Amino acid sequence: MEFFCYHRDRSGSAALRAELGEAHWSYMDRYAAEMIARGPTFGRGSETATGSVHILDLPDPAAARAFAFEEPNYQAGVYRDVMVRRWRNVLGRTMWDFPGGREGGDRYLVLGLGSGQPADQVPPTGRDELIAYGPLLSDDGGTWLGTALLVRAPDPAAARAVLTQDRYADIEVHDWAFGGRR
Repeated sequence: MEFFCYHRDRSGSAALRAELGEAHWSYMDRYAAEMIARGPTFGRGSETATGSVHILDLPDPAAARAFAFEEPNYQAGVYRDVMVRRWRNVLGRTMWDFPGGREGGDRYLVLGLGSGQPADQVPPTGRDELIAYGPLLSDDGGTWLGTALLVRAPDPAAARAVLTQDRYADIEVHDWAFGGRR
């Protein structure tokens, strides 16, 4: 089962995040084989981290919650909240398989939060800039809750435009970078 986890930083937690860098990396190293995508989000046009995205293939919702809530930054109070949702890897690849590579261009996390009839179940055609793409689902996988994607785009508006605008209660766009040890 695939899961989308988004840890949002608590205001003023940058120093604590930096202090816990190696603990975070060591924890993530334990999940290297399960990772589909990962990386930090940033304040618009800045180097200040605002959160962390992790998309993983794990056995069940309990394992996903354990991953999210046992993470050292969460345990120490870096994060103010965590979103954990079932997710389906529509592209069928990891971010490391993205043909565009790790460098070049601006990258974004786009979260479309919705309810009711599912939208954007299939990625738009001709979108070679998609890094990861899939629906956000309930724990049992039966209810559509939105869509999450990682994309290379010229600007936030172009990243937002990947989703059908009027089908979501809210669409968030966050600056994002490939994660993992360099």
